[in-house]
Amino acid sequence: MTGTVRIPHPTRLTAVTLALALLATLVLACALPASAGASADPRRWTGTWAAAASGTAPALPGASIRNVVHVSVGGDAVRVRISNRLGTAPLHLGALTVAAQEPGVPDSPHALPGSLRTATFGGAPTVVVPAGRDRVTDPVALRVPAHGNLLVTLHTPDDSGPATYHRSARQTNFLAPDGDRTADEDGSAYTTTLGSWYYVTGVDVLGSSAAGSVVALGDSITDGNGSTADANRRWPDRLAERLRALPADRRLGVLNAGVSGNRLLRAGVGPSVLERFDADVLTRTGVRAVIVMAGVNDIKGTPNATDPSAFTAAYRDLVDRAHARGIRVIGATLTPYGGHGAYTAARERVRQAVNASIRGDGIFDAVADFDRAVRDPLLPHRIGPAYDPGDHLHFNDAGMRALADTIDLADLADQSRVADLSGVAS
Repeated sequence: MTGTVRIPHPTRLTAVTLALALLATLVLACALPASAGASADPRRWTGTWAAAASGTAPALPGASIRNVVHVSVGGDAVRVRISNRLGTAPLHLGALTVAAQEPGVPDSPHALPGSLRTATFGGAPTVVVPAGRDRVTDPVALRVPAHGNLLVTLHTPDDSGPATYHRSARQTNFLAPDGDRTADEDGSAYTTTLGSWYYVTGVDVLGSSAAGSVVALGDSITDGNGSTADANRRWPDRLAERLRALPADRRLGVLNAGVSGNRLLRAGVGPSVLERFDADVLTRTGVRAVIVMAGVNDIKGTPNATDPSAFTAAYRDLVDRAHARGIRVIGATLTPYGGHGAYTAARERVRQAVNASIRGDGIFDAVADFDRAVRDPLLPHRIGPAYDPGDHLHFNDAGMRALADTIDLADLADQSRVADLSGVAS
């Protein structure tokens, strides 16, 4: 199956295209074995990993890029979303492969022998992605274990202009500077490391018994700044660990839509949360809930936002757009940053007012009180010392765990209010 996603609006498929897409999915589903222990056929697409487009970098013509992604839920097949959302020229991809990473080595470019698969787009091994668009690969038959690492490798044969990427991956990725090395199981040709994910913005799995997916939407705190690199200890990763303990049919895939430097009300690093909500939440696969933690950069940034009512209006807009799709919205309070260079007493008053609105104005379906979980009881405008990596703004691994542990898992899956959004996504 293949799809073209128009950003920021969800894809509108013609009746013929939708029928073909459904047929392709059903054929693949019938060809693959059913998951053990399932009482009914659980075959549906579920979002298992995501990274929001945060900007552009110079193209890497002639190179092969091996992106390492850590999935949350597993399945019997995968499809990959490739983005040229922020590009200015058509993106030419010469090849794309998917493989399981060699186990036990999260900073390795080597594929698990026998796992490498070629991905196609409408049956073709190459694709041109127009500027401003996403494309989704056909289904790739590959058994994907929950909480495992995949290698998504692509070859860019020429200069297609600025490359859409996610800058702060906190994951080692790899570059083979010369030639199409996408089919290499051995990673020896990948002699350069990268700290960003190039072009790859989503992975879905087929055949998971998960109930859908949840999007973590926010800024650098959600992106994982302060946590240990190559260890998957961002708070959304910890949330995925907690969800893993639930019965299989209550688990959710976790999609991280955090962007370092991002703002709620206006463009900062990348489009604002308001601008990218459709692309990073509404067009993602099987979304049942979204956790919104955004606004600190508006308060402390330049120019800084000073009117708490603007935040309330923005949150209400996000909630209305999500509810129109049957998606539940959890609001997270803004965490303290006293001691950081951008802190002032006036900005603290704005943060407190915004948090009071999040807690008490009934904007969200539920509230995760991140602020209360991590603040210093003696100095509540500051992060507790046990959670502070030293910059007084972000969180170390213990702080990330504390944030994730604040979320009531029952708030993510109120099935009486959530539409069935699983199945064939754009």
